[in-house]
Amino acid sequence: MIRVALVDDQALVRAGFGSLIDAEDDMQVIGEAADGEEAVQLIRCTRPDVVLMDIRMPGLDGIEATRRIASDLDLTSVHVIILTTFEHDEYVFEGLRAGAAGFLVKDTDAEEFLRAIRVVAAGESLLSPAITRRLIAEFSLRSRSARHRDDVATLTAREREVVILIAGGLSNEEVALQLFVSVSTAKTHANRSMAKLGARDRAQLVIIAYESGLVRPGWVE
Repeated sequence: MIRVALVDDQALVRAGFGSLIDAEDDMQVIGEAADGEEAVQLIRCTRPDVVLMDIRMPGLDGIEATRRIASDLDLTSVHVIILTTFEHDEYVFEGLRAGAAGFLVKDTDAEEFLRAIRVVAAGESLLSPAITRRLIAEFSLRSRSARHRDDVATLTAREREVVILIAGGLSNEEVALQLFVSVSTAKTHANRSMAKLGARDRAQLVIIAYESGLVRPGWVE
């Protein structure tokens, strides 16, 4: 059973998402919060598998709440999906940078919405849509990090190849096919790269790839 927490300052939004989730046999809503402070407390108490996190809320916003969750070593199993009202949103990038596993537009159809929850609960990131890569490419240029450049220098040649392919939206299976290696080998390289770069998940790995200059806009479109 996938345990989901809903965080949004609009009760009707929470009710709508909640009815979709509770109608599924493999997932359930285990708690709701109307702001970031309440969300962090709820998540520390309940430790859900997936959090649907609105960005703009009174008081503590969704970005800072996500950052607090992602930085808490006791909450490493919690995966945050950022909710937004439109795709080209700088705050979405900041949410991904803070530690979210991906994002959803609030008017996403029900089938895609439920699929996203299952994908993130399984430990994957919502990176496939080209819009995600364009978003990261656009906004990461504004926050280049010397630390990331130093960290990237510690990667082996094969690890660099894997990171570049992941930044292109490829799954472990697709990376394995591209490099003529096994899926387990591709996954090992990805995990080692995340460890070296201090990335919580694949979404942060892609952001670091752009911020460090390892990948540049247009390379993976």
